[in-house]
Amino acid sequence: MLPRDDVPRSLPIAASISGSGSSAQKGAMDAWRAEFHQIHPELRVDYRANGSEAGIRDFIAGATAFAGSDVAMRSGEQALADRRCGSRVAHLPMVVGPIALAYNLPSVPGLKLSPTTVTGIFSGRITRWDAQEIAADNRGSPLPHTRIRLFHRSDDSGTTHNLTAYLKAAGRWPYEPGRKWTGSGQGVAGSTGITEAVQDTTGSIGYVEYGFASNARLRTARVRNASGHFVALSPRSATQALRGARLVGENAGPVVKLDYLTEAKGAYPIILVTYAITCSNNSDPLVRTFLRYTASDAGQSYLSLHGYAPLPDDLLTKVRARLDATR
Repeated sequence: MLPRDDVPRSLPIAASISGSGSSAQKGAMDAWRAEFHQIHPELRVDYRANGSEAGIRDFIAGATAFAGSDVAMRSGEQALADRRCGSRVAHLPMVVGPIALAYNLPSVPGLKLSPTTVTGIFSGRITRWDAQEIAADNRGSPLPHTRIRLFHRSDDSGTTHNLTAYLKAAGRWPYEPGRKWTGSGQGVAGSTGITEAVQDTTGSIGYVEYGFASNARLRTARVRNASGHFVALSPRSATQALRGARLVGENAGPVVKLDYLTEAKGAYPIILVTYAITCSNNSDPLVRTFLRYTASDAGQSYLSLHGYAPLPDDLLTKVRARLDATR
C-alpha cells in the first residue's frame, strides 16, 4: 500500500483524472479506485466502462488521462495516440481477465466444451444443446434437445477480440479475430448486458469476464486446453495460461502475446490481459501515482476476490520499470 507521503508535493488538493474503456477491467478498476481514495481522500479517479474501442477513441481525442483496453492499439490508432501525446504511447499490463463461457442450462451443472465445439456454437453451426459435438464432450451427461440461445457483444469489444483470437488459434474459427463480432447470435451491449441476458434466458450461452459471471452466480463451462484436459475457470487456472506468453513491442509495451495453445498444467486457455494506455512522457503526478498503486503489491493482492488474476512477478517488474520511466 502506498503511504500518503508518496503523493508528489506538487499534487493539488482535490485533484482528479478520468479514464474510460474496457468493461472487462471495470471490476478491478472499481476496486482500485475505492481503495486508492481511502488512501488518498483528496484524490479522485473516475472511470467509464464504455468498451475498449471507445476508450481508445476518448484517449486519442484528449478527453481522458488514460484508456483501459483488452487489446493493444492498431497501428493507425497508435500513430494518432503518439501524436496526441507528443511521444510514444505506453501500454501498461494491469490485470489478467479470464473470459467465461457463461451458460444457463439448469439440467447440466458441469458443461464441458472443446475449442472446436465452442467455435461451432458461436459460429451458429451447432444450434441444439444435444448436438453430437456437445454430447462427445460430455459423455454420460444427459443433454436437453433445447435450442441454443447465443449472446455476443454488440459493441466493439476487446473481450470479443480475445475470444475470437483464441478460437482462431485453437478452434478453427472461420473469421479473422476482431473487436466487432462476426459470428451468429443476438448482440447485447457491454459485459453487464451479456451477464443479464444469460441470467434471464434458459438455454443460453455467452462470453463475459469471470468477475461478472461469478458475481451473478452463473455457471461457466470447463474448456479443454491444448493438453487435452477440461479445466474449470478460476484466477489460478487463468494465471497458469500466461506460461509461454511472450512480450512484444517494448517501445510501446510491454504488450503480452498470449500462447492460446499452451500445455501448461491446469491452464484455462481463454484469457485476456487488460492494459492502461497512457502517454510515456506523462507529467501528471496523479496519473503516475494511481497507476503505480494499481501495479503495486497492494493493488494486485486482492484482484482474485473480484474475479481477476494478478500479473506474474516478472511482468510486474517490467510494468513498474516503465512507470518509473514515465515522467
